[in-house]
Amino acid sequence: MSQMKIYLDGAWVSKDKAKLSVFDHGVLYGDGVFEGIRAYHGHVFRLKEHLQRLKRSADQISLKMPLSVAELDRLVNLTLKKNNLRDGYIRLLLTRGVGDLGLDPRKCAHPSVVIIADKLALFPAECYEKGLSVIIAKTVRNLPQAINPTIKSMNYLNNILAKIEANRAAVPEALMLNNEGYVAECTGDNVFLIKGKSIVTPPVSAGALEGITRAAVMKMVKAAGVYSITEKLFKPSALFQCDEIFFTGTAAEIIPVTRIDNRRVGSGRAGAVTKRLIEDFKAVVRREAALIGAK
Repeated sequence: MSQMKIYLDGAWVSKDKAKLSVFDHGVLYGDGVFEGIRAYHGHVFRLKEHLQRLKRSADQISLKMPLSVAELDRLVNLTLKKNNLRDGYIRLLLTRGVGDLGLDPRKCAHPSVVIIADKLALFPAECYEKGLSVIIAKTVRNLPQAINPTIKSMNYLNNILAKIEANRAAVPEALMLNNEGYVAECTGDNVFLIKGKSIVTPPVSAGALEGITRAAVMKMVKAAGVYSITEKLFKPSALFQCDEIFFTGTAAEIIPVTRIDNRRVGSGRAGAVTKRLIEDFKAVVRREAALIGAK
């Protein structure tokens, strides 16, 4: 088996050699941005959208990218090839770089770029058939006015605290509410409710990340024209009044939710609409990979 190759500031290095300085502000303060990206059938899914979001995130924290979007596109694909992966998960990191022990980002002259490509299965296969059991975390989502949720920051402590609650409850995921008690998102996924012919997801203003898979699903549903899809605030009570719930994320893709806080959601089984969306999403992935391959 070939050794993993990680891109680190201009070179591909082995896993044991891929190291950042302890003075990198990404290490000291979580000062940096990142993207989690998927590859299917040799095609990097929605890479353009991921790199655009990375650029927006970097701009919002005044972090100048040391490489162009076009160069990052090339390097992501090259990292995938160097690791002989056609299907995998890619983590692209942009850190503030080496500075001193103070907070001032102006002391960091050279940002670092890291690209990791590997296999990933976030949830066991049976969860896509039976659905997830989750909790509502007591940890409140960061205020959008404090940390803009459109910034995909390396500082994930807010999400990690909620994940610890999920671990203690022996469930794989936790829903997070904002300071007004509205559902925002999960520790690593966006959330959708299905009620009748309506599909609803929280708006970014609630504290939700503008997920790439979230956007793909919304576009897919709109194109099909069978269900309406809207961004709308809702309280936890709506979770137990809907027909189905599913989460979306780059790693999770689309996954059904069947229990929240040990209470049944809908029928208590993975719903037919969610299962259909899972198949439709797979078809979109295959179609985009085929189009890229035909060029």
